[in-house]
Amino acid sequence: MSVAAERDAQGFNQAPVTAETRPVDGAFAPGDGVETGIRPLTLAGFVGQRPVCENLKVFIAAARQRVEALDHVLLHGPPGLGKTTLAQIIAHELGVGFRATSGPVLARPGDLAAILTNLQPQDVLFVDEIHRLPAPVEEILYPAMEDFKLDLMIGEGPAARSIRIDIPPFTLIGATTRAGLITRPLRERFGIPLRLQFYSSEELERIVVRGAGILGLEVAPGGAAEIARRSRGTPRVAVRLLRRVRDFAAVAGRIEVDRAVADAALRRLEIDDGGLDAMDRRYLGCIAEHYGGGPVGVETLAAALAEQRDSLEDVIEPFLIQQGLLMRTPRGRMLAPGGYRHLGLPMREPSAQLAIPFDDTGIEGGADDDGA
Repeated sequence: MSVAAERDAQGFNQAPVTAETRPVDGAFAPGDGVETGIRPLTLAGFVGQRPVCENLKVFIAAARQRVEALDHVLLHGPPGLGKTTLAQIIAHELGVGFRATSGPVLARPGDLAAILTNLQPQDVLFVDEIHRLPAPVEEILYPAMEDFKLDLMIGEGPAARSIRIDIPPFTLIGATTRAGLITRPLRERFGIPLRLQFYSSEELERIVVRGAGILGLEVAPGGAAEIARRSRGTPRVAVRLLRRVRDFAAVAGRIEVDRAVADAALRRLEIDDGGLDAMDRRYLGCIAEHYGGGPVGVETLAAALAEQRDSLEDVIEPFLIQQGLLMRTPRGRMLAPGGYRHLGLPMREPSAQLAIPFDDTGIEGGADDDGA
């Protein structure tokens, strides 16, 4: 089967926060470039993801001992957990070159061929958003990963011919936030699949303290803990909030960031004690106030909130579900008990129709369901 077939810093007078500008969004934003100075260069300096790091130490040591390229690595998990950083660390620990690109950039097979033919033996090629590779590019990647050979078509029409090019042994590190979208043939060619998990508050606190030291900012234990607690288990969010708190402290003339300074800055950004921002609360409030706590279909919510369905499903809902504030049901979205508590509202009885998971046809959700 072909691949195609499988397929302000403080918040003063800011513009409304959107899915693209939320400070608590784990996805990379243009202002996050300063993170490169905060990223560790070794596994020993990498905070969190202990099982992943311990296994990588073994794999890297074995590859160096055999003087061969490390097996291909797939890093998957939510955005902002350190996939790019780990890829750079792997190359650094191996003592080899590092090339980075992304799935959408590799539009044609020739784009990938140009990169692969210029790699040195045992180099690391990092492909972010690897689930977005075009099918023709993905298909020429298969022999490159397995046999370190490129199969290319030269010419067009009757004169077209296939040539095979040898390339140096290399390590492909793919990163994705949506592992389910990677085709099975590609996924099976990664010998080392690693899933990154959310970080604990203690781990995030260590990241905040380390980042503050690099940024030349004095942060008290209480201030670091406050930032970590509201960072949604994501280092990228923690570093982003740290920079915003630093701005607030500078304008306020505070030399040290304590709990009070951090709390004041984060409240300016409308990030509450649970790490929810204004958009999260608006989403929960819409379900509670306009739809009786649910169930309500996601398309209806998208129209009511003037947001795209994808933004709700990929940006807003995952954290709310993880925190026990929201439920996805066959009939649509519902507030969980934690959602009512967070909004300070009394728990409501679910709609009677929620108790019927199948309609008369036996089809889950019914013909007009847009909720699941």
